[in-house]
Amino acid sequence: MNETTLSKMRQMKLFGMYGAFKSAIETGKTDNYTTDEFIAHITEAEWDDRQNRKISRSVTNARFRYKAAIEEIIYDFSRNIDKNKIIRLAECDYINKAENILITGSTGVGKSYLASAFGHQACMEGYRVLYFNMDKLLARLKMAKADGSYLKEMAKIERQHLVILDDFGLQQLDNQSRLMLLEIIEDRNNKKSMIITSQLPVERWYDIIGEKTVADAIMDRLVYQSHRLELKGESMRKKRGQQSIFDDLLSNQTIN
Repeated sequence: MNETTLSKMRQMKLFGMYGAFKSAIETGKTDNYTTDEFIAHITEAEWDDRQNRKISRSVTNARFRYKAAIEEIIYDFSRNIDKNKIIRLAECDYINKAENILITGSTGVGKSYLASAFGHQACMEGYRVLYFNMDKLLARLKMAKADGSYLKEMAKIERQHLVILDDFGLQQLDNQSRLMLLEIIEDRNNKKSMIITSQLPVERWYDIIGEKTVADAIMDRLVYQSHRLELKGESMRKKRGQQSIFDDLLSNQTIN
């Protein structure tokens, strides 16, 4: 009887329920529950399993640059990171309010990691997220213009609750790139959220965008009701490299 039930659960793809029922049988705990309690137990297991698989799919689809977590952020004083502000933003209320986060700082200070951590947290809370390298996204959209898939690509971006544009400002935008960026931002203005990272301070983004009218339109929509995080300090990649060298030296001394 139990084997038949387990088999049917698997066929119906009730994997959480299957695991909970099988475990209860194997451990002999089925008698510890009333009928109502046991149904509630295996139903809860199925719910948790589906939620976990949904989060896993969301994280995979987002294609983050780093496997990052809010809990692993280093709140060193020299980095100019306000822990309270990060924790508040991690609650994802900025997404509900269609607000943006602008993260700036020199190379290696952890901008992309922080953006990825916010993105991971958003996935955990059930939001749809996509991560893009800015230059690669613009190149992809130009190709989409050529092959006729542009509207499909833009619709996919528009559907996301949160879009992360990493490494903005590495090169000057040409006219086509400016207009595509404006379209993305216009579609999301007061509706959906964005996180943008850049090595350049926000004040210099005008120069990267170029043409004044378009730059004004883009910056007005980005900066209005945005949260700014300006990271400082030494390159985290450099610090990790130095730590790795130190660990190797320490290991060699221990062996000798």
